[in-house]
Amino acid sequence: MIRTTLSLLTILACATVAFVQGQTRKLSPDELRKGATLYPNQGLPAEDPMPQVKKYEGLRTTDVLDAMQAVGLQDRGIMDKTIRPLWRDYSDKVAHRFYGIAITYQYVPTNKPAAYKVPYADFKKWHSHWYGTYAPEAFSPIIRPGHAVVIDAQGIENTGFVGSNNTLNWFSRGMTGVVTNGNARDTDELILERIPVYSKYQGGGTRPGRIEAGAINVPVVVGGALVRPGDMIVADGDGVVVVPREQIDEVAKIAWDIAKGDKAGRKKLYEKTKLPADATIK
Repeated sequence: MIRTTLSLLTILACATVAFVQGQTRKLSPDELRKGATLYPNQGLPAEDPMPQVKKYEGLRTTDVLDAMQAVGLQDRGIMDKTIRPLWRDYSDKVAHRFYGIAITYQYVPTNKPAAYKVPYADFKKWHSHWYGTYAPEAFSPIIRPGHAVVIDAQGIENTGFVGSNNTLNWFSRGMTGVVTNGNARDTDELILERIPVYSKYQGGGTRPGRIEAGAINVPVVVGGALVRPGDMIVADGDGVVVVPREQIDEVAKIAWDIAKGDKAGRKKLYEKTKLPADATIK
């Protein structure tokens, strides 16, 4: 009885510490006036993301969802069904599926004037200046193999946040996939490039005169799910799931136990129904 009571007290003490660490920090009146991000944010981990990514490679979003339920995170981290894959691979390679540690980026609508009608040479200068000054992709230099780019468009529908050129640049740096609640444009080319892109809309114009960069590697909300830098993104034909960075290891272990049980069960059914074996049961 004493040992049980001490164990419970230890658990409660740990929970209290965790709660306090996660509380919104206290700010002085001067700090409040200047503005600050109130939600706790640890930023993007400096460690190589690939060891974490490899723990998830081969898992389905359903395996991960079921594992999150098992660790007390039922119905957490699920993006709504408006965030869909731009293309799907119908072979057993499932090439549209991806895993990655989130780099987050946020854009805001601009209140600066548009170019209006000017000579084309002047327009090109204005257009280029806007990209470099107001809406740069500041996250590009820090992309490493195993990172996923998560872009919060905040309801902006007239702009293409993800295109065939910039996405290919991120992919060349090792990015595994992109998720955005905004537009993907140049979609015919994106599909040919076979870069995993999950978006809410398709189409849209360029950034100049429409949006500005707002924040990098801060907590964002995409598809109704909280995404923090360093969280694990798992995306496939069923949608997108976000695993909190604190639970990445535990969720991966349980998800693989679930996946192996499913594979074994389906393998027997494949044999019974004489279906040819594919990679999903190996």
